[in-house]
Amino acid sequence: MIRKRIYFILLTMVMACTVMTSCSEDDGVEDEFADWQLRNDSYFNNLTDSIQKLIDGGRTDWKRIRTWSKGEGDFLSNVDYIIVHVEGNAPASETASPMFTDSVAVHYQGRLIPSANNPKGLIFDTSYLDPFDKDVAVTKTFSAGGVVDGFSTALQHMRRGDHWTVYIPYQLGYGSRESSTSSIPAYSSLIFDIRLKDFWSKKAEE
Repeated sequence: MIRKRIYFILLTMVMACTVMTSCSEDDGVEDEFADWQLRNDSYFNNLTDSIQKLIDGGRTDWKRIRTWSKGEGDFLSNVDYIIVHVEGNAPASETASPMFTDSVAVHYQGRLIPSANNPKGLIFDTSYLDPFDKDVAVTKTFSAGGVVDGFSTALQHMRRGDHWTVYIPYQLGYGSRESSTSSIPAYSSLIFDIRLKDFWSKKAEE
């Protein structure tokens, strides 16, 4: 009799867990990363088409910049370019840009593409708290060549004081692998808000 009661209790618990699991799988919450590669491919291709039309129409606040790792003679596609929106320009007196081997001091914030759960894109890394306050924010320092190709490409075209929003296809980001240092899924296009504060050569550090 006791064994039957224990069996009945265990069976009831298993059935309850099954029902709860079924409900959680169909509770209407969107899978943040469902069809992630397809969505990222579509997002960047559509963005490229839209921005190219603006550039062709004479807009100068948008740019498409070829990755530093490809030459003019190479076969190029949309994913060999980053897309840049200029949020603020450097002073006219600033004409130089960092080299691949230079160190840079930047403020930045990285996001994934927009989704239903995160309309502005999930923030995966940031050097400052929103809203940005130049009097409080502290720069991060690293090598211009020590980041993903898309980020490095942007840095090598910026000047001190430039403020850009940079759209990077996953091929110039972490590609088909997940980031080893943050929660960035494979096939993630990256959106960076970048403010270049300063840069210097390695010789200056010695």
